[in-house]
Amino acid sequence: MRSISSNRRGVAAPGKLRVVGGSLRGSKLTVADFEGLRPTPDRVRETLFNWLAPSLAGARCLDLYAGTGALGIEALSRGAARVDFIERDARLAQALRENLVRLKQGSGHVRCADALAVLREAPAQRSDLVFLDPPFALDLWDESARLLEANAWLAAAALVYVESPLEQALHLPPAWQPHREGRAGAVRYALYRRSDKLAAG
Repeated sequence: MRSISSNRRGVAAPGKLRVVGGSLRGSKLTVADFEGLRPTPDRVRETLFNWLAPSLAGARCLDLYAGTGALGIEALSRGAARVDFIERDARLAQALRENLVRLKQGSGHVRCADALAVLREAPAQRSDLVFLDPPFALDLWDESARLLEANAWLAAAALVYVESPLEQALHLPPAWQPHREGRAGAVRYALYRRSDKLAAG
């Protein structure tokens, strides 16, 4: 679930998100009454994590534009070793911290910061899996992808999940090879696998 500008409809009702699989299956995520939160539907999350199942155990993950952190928490539930959540809104970041404490997920780490500013830094470690689902109104996909690649945030064969409007033209790094793709209404969701060989070329 991602925060969006107020010109898009939608207010997420508290307590309406749940973890769909793994050790936390069925756990509810407390959702702040925050205008503009856009949930990734349960069905999409279930499909995505079926795709990711062979790759999650022990994975180091980065949940950019985290919102409620539903994607990152789902990854922790299914065996990820660590998830770093980036969320610039202080209220959402605090709600995410509280959910992680309540769910006893000590491997989730929340940073209240602008995602692009974070990506301009050198990472402490590379990520095996990145969730890239920015606010739709802000057109942050291309610059986020460029910085992930340019500043060595991604492991050699990292997976990147991208959620975007169907009509959105994306200009992603050549090293990101399409792996799986689906549609839900007016939203496209896709999983890319990074090729270190293509990046080097």
